[in-house]
Amino acid sequence: MPQSTTIRRRAFLRNAVASAVAVPLASGQQSSGPATQAGIGANESQLPKTSSPGELKGEMLYRPLGRTGETVSAIGLGGSHIAKPTLTEAETIRLIHAAIDRGITFMDNSWDYNEGRSERLMGKALSENHSRNKVFLMTKIDGRAKGVAAEQIDSSLKRLQTDHVDLLQFHEILRYDDPDRIFSEGCALEAVLEAKKAGKFKFIGFTGHKDPHVHLYMLEVAAKHSFRFDTVQMPLNVMDAHFRSFAHLVVPRLTAAGIGVLGMKPFGGGDGIILKSNTVKPVECLHYALNLPTSVVITGIDKQQVLDQAFEAAKAFRLMDEQQTASLLSKTEQAAKNGQYELFKTTAHFDTTARHPRLAGVRQPGRTEAGPRTPRLIF
Repeated sequence: MPQSTTIRRRAFLRNAVASAVAVPLASGQQSSGPATQAGIGANESQLPKTSSPGELKGEMLYRPLGRTGETVSAIGLGGSHIAKPTLTEAETIRLIHAAIDRGITFMDNSWDYNEGRSERLMGKALSENHSRNKVFLMTKIDGRAKGVAAEQIDSSLKRLQTDHVDLLQFHEILRYDDPDRIFSEGCALEAVLEAKKAGKFKFIGFTGHKDPHVHLYMLEVAAKHSFRFDTVQMPLNVMDAHFRSFAHLVVPRLTAAGIGVLGMKPFGGGDGIILKSNTVKPVECLHYALNLPTSVVITGIDKQQVLDQAFEAAKAFRLMDEQQTASLLSKTEQAAKNGQYELFKTTAHFDTTARHPRLAGVRQPGRTEAGPRTPRLIF
């Protein structure tokens, strides 16, 4: 790796920890919040908030997707849960059609979800009843090398039975060297830009769930290459505000730049681990995420009850004031300490590219490449 890249990354990491609460925004403002050992304190008055609940049509709210000019459902259907092995093909397709018929337009997916089953079944569902034309379709790729990225784009389109998706995102930006790999000469960004030019998608974003500072580094590297993302996806939930907070650190940066905010893991991922804390109800989790300036909150839907719950939350949502937000977050403050209900931040359980580095087309990352699991840095 070039020495200048290594020096730049180390400087960013030191500055990120030394001044975690002073991240420059596009508008010249600064995000702020009390620093804690775990990350950023949960000062509710400093949490970003949406200025509008969105437009309610039928059972669903709709919001603009950053500055893209697109409008999407405020709740999106997650691609991982929809094709769990416990669901039959018929059950998956039925749930996708039911979601679309009732107003969900944002479809989430990824090249690696359920070893391709998620894309294949969603593709089959969207090929029926002219469903593809009714949705905003997103998928993600893991490839960091140019050739791997190009192959994954084409295989995703084939599985999804379409000649284009609306949004393509770099998946699992978890390590501090992921941005450098993607933006290096001959790497993934080149394949993505070539595919975009060929009309295989309209917009480009990235996702990650490990540490907000990794997201900020990705944005910094992109800026150095004069590149602007259309969307960024991250976990936004009632625990996040208390521990290594994406809402405090990343969301203000995105909204100032007009980048679409995609929230995920409103229940903590997996089988809803946050709900197992017995501190909050499902609708409260969704309402908290909707109260942030999110374009869409992506949630896993694997049964009719969960689908109904999503529409109930959308219809009942009202903007929360600071007192309401503070009251909700007070319920989770103790449970959120140390990230015990946000395992995607504190363990490798959700890190597909770490468990299977071949998916990204890179060697197994070492400890320093994976980024710090606490504010302490190792160089």
